[in-house]
Amino acid sequence: MTACIVGWAHSRFGKLEGETLEGLITKVAADALDHADIGPDEVDEIVLGHFNAGFSAQDFTASLVLQADDRLRFKPATRVENACATGSAAVRQGIRAIDANAARIVLVVGAEQMTTTPGPEIGKNLLKASYLPEEGDTPAGFAGVFGKIAQAYFQRYGDQSDALAMIAAKNHKNGVDNPYAQMRKDFGYEFCRHESEKNPFVAGPLKRTDCSLVSDGAAALVLADTATALKMRRAVAFRANEHVQDFLPMSKRDILAFEGCEHAWNQALKSAGVTLDDLSFVETHDCFTIAELIEYEAMGLAKPGEGARLALDGETAKDGRLPVNPSGGLKSKGHPIGATGVSMHVLSAMQLVGEAGGIQVPGAKLGGIFNMGGAAVANYVSILDRIR
Repeated sequence: MTACIVGWAHSRFGKLEGETLEGLITKVAADALDHADIGPDEVDEIVLGHFNAGFSAQDFTASLVLQADDRLRFKPATRVENACATGSAAVRQGIRAIDANAARIVLVVGAEQMTTTPGPEIGKNLLKASYLPEEGDTPAGFAGVFGKIAQAYFQRYGDQSDALAMIAAKNHKNGVDNPYAQMRKDFGYEFCRHESEKNPFVAGPLKRTDCSLVSDGAAALVLADTATALKMRRAVAFRANEHVQDFLPMSKRDILAFEGCEHAWNQALKSAGVTLDDLSFVETHDCFTIAELIEYEAMGLAKPGEGARLALDGETAKDGRLPVNPSGGLKSKGHPIGATGVSMHVLSAMQLVGEAGGIQVPGAKLGGIFNMGGAAVANYVSILDRIR
């Protein structure tokens, strides 16, 4: 355990009228330092997670963090990107700087502004996280990619529409109590299960309630080495932080297995010396409900083709055997690409220090996080443990 989270900040996610990317970044950066009671002078390194891919005309964004406070001037600042796992890539970069004794305090920020981009361009930008020579003409963009995955899963294991609706309903219900969430409405199982004018099919068997939201937002956290963290007000340690990268073309792998996710979880659990039964909750990457279903299987909660049972039996509900996405997940919270992974770590740290409010899992002691980029291409798993 070389790195700990000692402070954080989180903006509301959604269509943030009148907001700018720079404003989102600087606000959470300043607030995270205040929360950690760390002065800008004490920061050794800055890492910004920002996917962009055309969402912002300002493509060189690393130094925007410095706008939060003039005392951040001349600090090393780097922007990182790894598709929808960009935020977790930024977190990992910060951890590695501390691991290497190159930094004692690292400020990590994740941000994205997506809603100011016209609809057709949003789909085009997101599709850049797929393998364009083979998947670039997919109708409905990235939703179409996961629509194909859902169709293939149904063909192999049978129609799982009931389970997908249960996952959607669970995450929307959880999100009602998340003050940062974009969609704070409990739609219920029946609405999520059936096609309607307000819940049409989007791609393959996926309806609107199966798809995460286009969103603006930012989150930030302050990392410190363990010795420093133990002197501070709070310290949430990384028992594990693993990254596994898989092939980009879906044609080169069994896309229903999410093997990169499986490898990342196996490595993280081994590194942390724990099992899934030790976890109090998991925040996982439900960009689409079919993704969460397959992730149950890839992380080892169920055998291939049997993940639906977990959703239908309530085992992943907030009061179930292993709560999954007590925050409401991307489905309810929104999915501002660069901010997502950082948000997952912030909300998990809040759980472990008992500061998660209405989304609090009682007695949470150990949290797992899975954030992925593309269709299980970039795979990041963290296991967090409060030590102060």
